[in-house]
Amino acid sequence: MPQTPPELYPLGPTVTETGIHFSLFSEHATAVELCLFESVTSTKESQRIALDKDADSIWRAHVPNLKPGCLYGYRVYGPYHPAEGHRFNPSKLLIDPYAKALGRTMQWHEAMRSVPLDASDQHDQPSNDQDNAPYAPLAKVVDTSFDWGEDHPPETPWEETILYEAHVKGMTQQHPDIPEEWRGTYTGLASEPVLEHLTRLGITTIELLPVHQIADEYHLHKNGLTNYWGYNPLLLFAPDIRFARRDMDNPLTEFKTMVQAFHRAGIEVILDLVFNHTAEGDLHGPTLSFRGIDNAVYYRTDPDHPELNINFTGCGNTLNLHHPQVRQLVLDVLRYWVSEMHVDGFRLDLAVTVGRGRESFEPEGIFFKSIREDPVLSRVKWIAEPWDLGPDGYQLSNFPNGWSEWNDQYRQTIRKFWRGDPNQAGSLAKRVSGSPDLFSSKGRPLYSTVNYITSHDGFTLEDLVTYEHKHNEANGENNQDGHNEQDSCSYGVEGPSDDPVLASFRQQQKRNFLATLLLSAGTPMISGGDEIGRTQLGNNNAYCQDNPINWYDWNLNKDQKSFLEFNRLIIQLRKQFPFNRGSWQWFHANGQLLDFDTPDFIDAQCLECMSFGNKNTLLLMLWNGSNQDCDFTLTGDAQTWKILLDTSTPEKSEVPSIGKSLKTLNVASRSLKVLSGAKKSTEPSKRD
Repeated sequence: MPQTPPELYPLGPTVTETGIHFSLFSEHATAVELCLFESVTSTKESQRIALDKDADSIWRAHVPNLKPGCLYGYRVYGPYHPAEGHRFNPSKLLIDPYAKALGRTMQWHEAMRSVPLDASDQHDQPSNDQDNAPYAPLAKVVDTSFDWGEDHPPETPWEETILYEAHVKGMTQQHPDIPEEWRGTYTGLASEPVLEHLTRLGITTIELLPVHQIADEYHLHKNGLTNYWGYNPLLLFAPDIRFARRDMDNPLTEFKTMVQAFHRAGIEVILDLVFNHTAEGDLHGPTLSFRGIDNAVYYRTDPDHPELNINFTGCGNTLNLHHPQVRQLVLDVLRYWVSEMHVDGFRLDLAVTVGRGRESFEPEGIFFKSIREDPVLSRVKWIAEPWDLGPDGYQLSNFPNGWSEWNDQYRQTIRKFWRGDPNQAGSLAKRVSGSPDLFSSKGRPLYSTVNYITSHDGFTLEDLVTYEHKHNEANGENNQDGHNEQDSCSYGVEGPSDDPVLASFRQQQKRNFLATLLLSAGTPMISGGDEIGRTQLGNNNAYCQDNPINWYDWNLNKDQKSFLEFNRLIIQLRKQFPFNRGSWQWFHANGQLLDFDTPDFIDAQCLECMSFGNKNTLLLMLWNGSNQDCDFTLTGDAQTWKILLDTSTPEKSEVPSIGKSLKTLNVASRSLKVLSGAKKSTEPSKRD
């Protein structure tokens, strides 16, 4: 059988009939050694193998008779000249960016640091020459084969998509109907109790918080905490072994089995990926991979001071997607998760960073063009977090056509309206109508706005109506972390309350939020656990809490069960009507037609919205954000009206159809009523 020429092997490890081929890109290295380890407890490598460099700066070696399961890392030689951006240090064992699995986790030790702990002058940074081999993470070569059978992606149209943001461990760790050994794992997430919950709820697409392999930051390690959310990537190709079953040798197989199960249930899988920074952090962080492989290539550095990283992310470094090899790495990662792992799309964290040119954000730049023209990547879903911490970092609605974007303006407006803030009605109408002021003016479809009330970042829905102030003491940062202003309200009592009136009103506010979200044009995203009243006890930055603060509590009380049924009802209502295809008209409570930004609109707290559900049906939504009941004049040429939803009551409305003679309808304070009406026929009556 003919052998594949070395230059045709992809980067990373490739299993061949005769052994394993290894390849690594480094433009400025002078030598590279492959280091093989006998076991995860080895404190030093058993073998070093020199790699050869080709004309494309790819270093290669073929190791005969080597099998999957082997553990390895690299030592990379070259200049240590921070003033030129170079930080080569062969005393640091480095992990392969193209590794498909982690074989050994990192142990925090002083030897992992890039510079000595006492190095303080940012312009004179000596190297830390302690050998880190006993503590460094190791890559593992694994068999990537898998029988996908008849797996087919659901390919849910954007117009019909309902997103559910979830954490693999958080959703399953305390579920009583999942076997204990499956809890917190990919297997647990794909178990029947979870799939049944999501399908009964009506979810079309699960959006997973990062599942690529991460490393914990030093300050978390020091405080006995961990990066629970996972926005600190170590290996971009590898599924995080935190979520793998202990009795399974290959996390890739477990992850693929999970995706396969979701697809069989008709649910898409979207991954939250981090390409803006890595776990190496700032220059006082660890040397794990890119910094030692070729710092000047992989990271953006200050042109005037190459010893300093550019930090658009707030995490200490920024990947350099201007370099073609780094951009190729990102595209390879994306193609791998689609082609090899069968995921259905991506949400990119701090996505402005990956779209930045030399000076500013470039929506028509080479990164977005590469995705648009790629036969694999162009067919999946794309969601952007449309900001970062760099100059002009807020780019909501400026991403290319074909992308959807987290719309924080939607979140803030809906929170303020139901809290009772003045002058929110005009903004409410825009956000509920699909934010046409942001997206339609640029030719973007309605689904481009990802609407959400809550997400992993901030209060849960339960906490949004229970706390006015953050309570992040458990994070060990003196409650200084997290956003101070959440546009939340406790309605007089900070924290849980036994007052039945207050508890009932908080439940009503939750119904208002969820009804608004699911009845708005755009793509709705539910934060996982909100549907069952999940609380983080007022922690609005629970990124480091791998404990019941973040884990779903499935022991539901009466109110939680009732709210779960309300969620199911409202999602089914959304699916009955084309909220992303109809037209919208807005009226004052007295029936007066309103235009955006008029004084009457801006000052209103009671609004009436008419949407054409289909050619024969009108939808009338009556919004009362005031503290008083309000009589609404019913607009719309309908023969009869039927009340579909009333957020002032926890039960499904059994109100019968109301006749056309009814001219007004009372809506309770801080509540929403939804009516459907059959249009009057314009055709002449038929006679026998």
